[in-house]
Formats: sequence, C-alpha cells, structure tokens
Amino acid sequence: MTRAKQPIVAGVDGSESSMQAALWAAGEARLLSAPLLLVLVNNDPIRKPYAEEVVRDIGSRCQEAVTELEISEEVTYGHPAEELVHRSDSARLVVVGSRGQGAFRDTLLGSTSAAVATHASSPVVVVPSGGADLPGPVVAGVDGSPGCRPALRFAFEIANRRRSELVALQALPNAYFIPGPYDHPDRDELLAHAKQQLTEQLSPLTASYPEVVVRQVVSNIPPVQALHEAAEHAQLLVVGHRGRGGFTGLLIGSVARGVLHHAPCPVAVVPG
Repeated sequence: MTRAKQPIVAGVDGSESSMQAALWAAGEARLLSAPLLLVLVNNDPIRKPYAEEVVRDIGSRCQEAVTELEISEEVTYGHPAEELVHRSDSARLVVVGSRGQGAFRDTLLGSTSAAVATHASSPVVVVPSGGADLPGPVVAGVDGSPGCRPALRFAFEIANRRRSELVALQALPNAYFIPGPYDHPDRDELLAHAKQQLTEQLSPLTASYPEVVVRQVVSNIPPVQALHEAAEHAQLLVVGHRGRGGFTGLLIGSVARGVLHHAPCPVAVVPG
C-alpha cells in the first residue's frame, strides 16, 4: 500500500470526545489527500445495529464538515486497544478521543488511549473534548535523543501542512529537579548545552522545511510542567514515546495520563 493510500484511522464510540477525534482526523485526511476509516469496536452483538448507526452518523458529520473526502465506516469486534494498535500497522495515522462515554464508554477510556498511543506502530493523535480545532502553534517536545527525531520530523511536516509556527521545546533533565544530597550541575551550563543541542537537532529539518517558522525554547522548569504550559496555547503537542533526557518517562504511567488526558490540545505521540 502506497503512503498516499494509507488511511487515517479514527477510533470512535459515539462520545463527544471521539466525535471531536473523528472531525480532527477528517481535517487531517483532507490535508494529506488520504482516505478516512472510522472504526468502532463493539464487543456486544446485541448492540451491533446501534453501533452501525453510531458510526454512520459520525461518518455523515465528518462528510458534512469536510467535503470531497473518501470515508468508510466499520464495526468490528475485539479489544479496543488491541484492534486499534493492529490497525496502526497499515495506517498513516491513528486518531482517538481521550475519553469515552455512553453505550461504548469503555472503548476510549484513558487506559485505552494511553495503550494505543504507546504501542501503535504509526503516530497516534489523542484529541480531548473541545480540543479538535484550536489556534496556535504546533509544539514539539525535544530531548536530544535519536528517539525524538521521528517526532520532530512529524511536527515539521504537520506545521508545514497547516502553515503554522513550530515551537521546539527542550527542557532540562528531570533529574535536575529532584532534591538530593548531591551536587547539581550548573544550570547556566545546562541551559547553554541544551540550546546548542536543540539548534543542532533542528538544523537539518529547518533546511528541509524552509517555510516553517521555528521558535526555539529551552525551559528551566520540569519537563511535564513545561509541556503543559506550552499546550495551553497550542493547536497540537507532539512528543515521542521512547525519549530520554529532558522527557524521560514522559509517556509512562501517571505522567502519560497527565500529558495525554489533561493537555487542552490534541497530543500526537510518535514512535521512535
């Protein structure tokens, strides 16, 4: 399957969050000239007619919002996270809502969103209710590791498509903020090194995407706090899930829930 034909897969369940996710996916599919596939995972055969009605209604709303878009709908069975992770093998992008509700409320609860985001082979975008169409820049969390390079490239690609500013945010390592009976390195030296590292990582991408306006930010507050503050004014927050350094553990356990479920804007998680 060529990249152009790879679908944008949106996991839906009838909740407002998944509706927002589907609309975000539809807009991105239009920008990519890619087909949109709406998938509802239903574990109850009795509810199949209702599930089919739900996914058709979501498809109709997406078609109204984004005309001339190829949309298909599917009701399938299985474990929601496992099914969406499986679909990621052939998807350009997987999009899910941050939380579900209603008859299928268990399908897009936080644990499922986090599982899809951290196990999918494609990038995953988690969309909160009310956060599908926000102004502001694309924000990319950078930590200097090879694992964050795919996330940074993804951020450049999407900022280029959307003609938006890109904020590349690098924070000091988490360990710096942990009190302990040891000498911390000089903060000014750490900041200077981080600035140099950030410039070096951005250099090849700024050359490849000359039309993207890039703002470099090196933060001296804890990484998760820095990302939350940046997300307050962003249309999309982009992170990798195998980073180290400043964003070590960013998408593991409780921190994952903080970033994925409480960010006011959509969060893109890109495998390293």
